[in-house]
Amino acid sequence: MSPSLVLALLWLVTANVIAMFPSKDHHWRNAYMLIAIGVPLLGWVWWQNGVLLALIVLVAAMSVLRWPVIYLVKWVKRLFA
Repeated sequence: MSPSLVLALLWLVTANVIAMFPSKDHHWRNAYMLIAIGVPLLGWVWWQNGVLLALIVLVAAMSVLRWPVIYLVKWVKRLFA
C-alpha cells in the first residue's frame, strides 16, 4: 500500500475520532483543519495511485465532512440562480 493511501486512511480515522468528541463550534474549526490537510493529501493520492482511488478517497472524505459539502452545494446553487 502506498504511503499516500496510508495517510489518507489515517486522515479518515482521525476525522472520525475528532467527530466523536463534543465541540462548542460544531466542529467547524476541525473541519477547516481537515480540509486544509485533506486537499493536498487527495492530490498526492491521485498522483501516486490514479483517478479511481482518488475518487474513492474523495467520496469517503465527503461522507465524513458532509456539512461543508452541503453548504458548498447550496452556495454554488445560490451563485448560479
